[in-house]
Amino acid sequence: MKGVIALLKKHYGNVLFIITLLLVLFVPSVKATILQGLLEIGILNPTVKSTENIAPSNLEKNSGLDLPAVELQTQAQDKIYLPQLKGKVVFINFWATWCPPCLAEMPSLNKLYALNERNRDIVFLFVDADRDFSKSMAYMQKKGYSLPVYINQQEFPSNLFNGTLPTTLVFNKAGKLIYKGEGAANYSSKKFIQFMNKLAAE
Repeated sequence: MKGVIALLKKHYGNVLFIITLLLVLFVPSVKATILQGLLEIGILNPTVKSTENIAPSNLEKNSGLDLPAVELQTQAQDKIYLPQLKGKVVFINFWATWCPPCLAEMPSLNKLYALNERNRDIVFLFVDADRDFSKSMAYMQKKGYSLPVYINQQEFPSNLFNGTLPTTLVFNKAGKLIYKGEGAANYSSKKFIQFMNKLAAE
């Protein structure tokens, strides 16, 4: 036993590194915390362009870039049909409770939502990819988030959502895709907030 303790003391740094690595690989909350730290220092800010740089004629060439004919439902069974949201900016985020990058970006999403919660020109839809309200709502309650969670009744077109988590889509008031981001990002960055405000004012 003394020999094992002596060995551990001798290789303390290596043991600590291995334990940390295992925690990052196999404990979602630890990985989420590390990613969240990277988001907060601005390493993973979303890349957005000025809305003037995106020509509507180019977007219209691909019908898959329109708001899809998909119906979403809340836990209370309130339903929303996406094409009926034309005239509003639509922010859709696909996430899951087991997804570390999803959990890492949640604080920034919550901040973005809080800033725009009363803006009638923007609709936020957080789609639980697992379609499991019991888990997603428990997570929201635990974290004190009030993000509106939905499940989809039909599949999204693969050119909008191919299963990558997290995926974020933003449609302008004409119902055209204006932003698509895959992977964790800081959606409460100054540039992205300005991007959303500009879309809402158009």
